[in-house]
Amino acid sequence: MTRRFVVEADGGSRGNPGPAGYGALVRDADTGKVLAERAASVGRATNNVAEYGGLVAGLQAALDLDASAEVEVRMDSKLVVEQMSGRWQIKHPDMRQLALQARAIASKLGGVRYTWVPRAQNGAADALANSAMDGRPVHRDAAAEPSVAETDVQPEEPAPAITTVTHLLRHGQTEHTPERRYSGRNELPLSRTGRAEAEAAAARAAQLGIEVVVASPLRRTRETAEIVAAELGLPVQFDDDLVELDFGDLEGLTADEARSKHPLAVRRFATDVRVAAPGGESVADVAARVARARRRILERHAGRTVLVVSHVTPIKLLLAAGLGVAEDVVHRVFLEAASLCTVAWSSDGRSAVRLVNDTAHLR
Repeated sequence: MTRRFVVEADGGSRGNPGPAGYGALVRDADTGKVLAERAASVGRATNNVAEYGGLVAGLQAALDLDASAEVEVRMDSKLVVEQMSGRWQIKHPDMRQLALQARAIASKLGGVRYTWVPRAQNGAADALANSAMDGRPVHRDAAAEPSVAETDVQPEEPAPAITTVTHLLRHGQTEHTPERRYSGRNELPLSRTGRAEAEAAAARAAQLGIEVVVASPLRRTRETAEIVAAELGLPVQFDDDLVELDFGDLEGLTADEARSKHPLAVRRFATDVRVAAPGGESVADVAARVARARRRILERHAGRTVLVVSHVTPIKLLLAAGLGVAEDVVHRVFLEAASLCTVAWSSDGRSAVRLVNDTAHLR
């Protein structure tokens, strides 16, 4: 009997073009059971390119399950459905290449047809795409049903989840901090107050069982990390992806000065995470590189307790990832200089924010 699958696929971009990712899943058409899930980043791309990425991933997952299966692809992208159905032309070179790839995979299946569905009916694929854009790729396959010969075999116990704890320390004060000036890629040193804050944070860190120290290489974070690491007897590992947002033309200005000089740009930058500071970066840009840093930390230091010394924006984005919320939460969280946050990450994909903006060690 020919198996029938439903592929649900979607893609998205935070910026269009911007950091992009796709999501796709394969269901058994008769039971609705999810048989496979895929989500991955496609780098910087448009929504449509990301949607094609989801289509390719979904078709490949269906092919891997059963090459003889008949497949219905359901997407909320009218463009992709019409183009893959042969009714609309494909002019974009990247989309054309992905469409050729999708058709090559489809030709190996028992049959493929394309159906447009409203966005509300494509929520599972959309959630996977957002997981990819949040730096959480997915590659899951449902366990196969055991054969008769296998039913007497005792299944192996699943491996226990591994928890990695990250303590997130904002650097101590610089001369910009008291006046709350935009402070991005500058190399200002810690002020006298900032060094005292770093020393207090070091005493606190000595109680946390920290095994690894990772830091932004900018001077204020480097100095903070080195003071703490000396107390712990650990080396400092530097990661360029943990540097602060590049504020461009706003660097060194107070909020009032920035609004006076760049009124429209500041308003857009402050309300839309996809909009870059004039001459600088957007929050979404920072989110993409912070996600890379997070993946490296969790892969290289799995099961350990890690101190991450960074800046306001990267730490807020790590908190957002831990909470599973959108990046615009950065506008609704305040972090003091030398404050401490904690996020625990489990290898089964779960995370928990345990502490936010703790400054008890500074009193």
